[in-house]
Amino acid sequence: MIGRLNHLAIAVPDLEAAADQYRNALGAKVGEQQEEPDHGVTVVFIELPNTKIELLYPLGVNSPITSFLEKNPAGGMHHVCYEVDDIIQARDHLVETGARVLGNGEPKIGAHGKPVLFLHPKDFNGCLVELEQV
Repeated sequence: MIGRLNHLAIAVPDLEAAADQYRNALGAKVGEQQEEPDHGVTVVFIELPNTKIELLYPLGVNSPITSFLEKNPAGGMHHVCYEVDDIIQARDHLVETGARVLGNGEPKIGAHGKPVLFLHPKDFNGCLVELEQV
């Protein structure tokens, strides 16, 4: 059901410093900052030959990244995103197998302009999983 790894997401306490580190120290191609108000984050994508790294920074006081950074002040791995062909079919299958979909269970549009869902980390070995329809 899942396809390729779309991206790994890292919550960071300083978005510009993190982007500069990938750009200057690692020589990576760094995208522009994007605000994603529906998800409460500002993101920067680091483009790699085989996947992407998504740097996450809180957008607004109710951002889920704020509480993550309170627990992990230096930042850290936030989630892994896998591609799926049909997000509704994937959701329905996962719910049938006992997985919990976060939020109201309906896909939202993600940073790539495509439907996304998040799956509860307790159902996936402590890892928050994002599914993105491609």
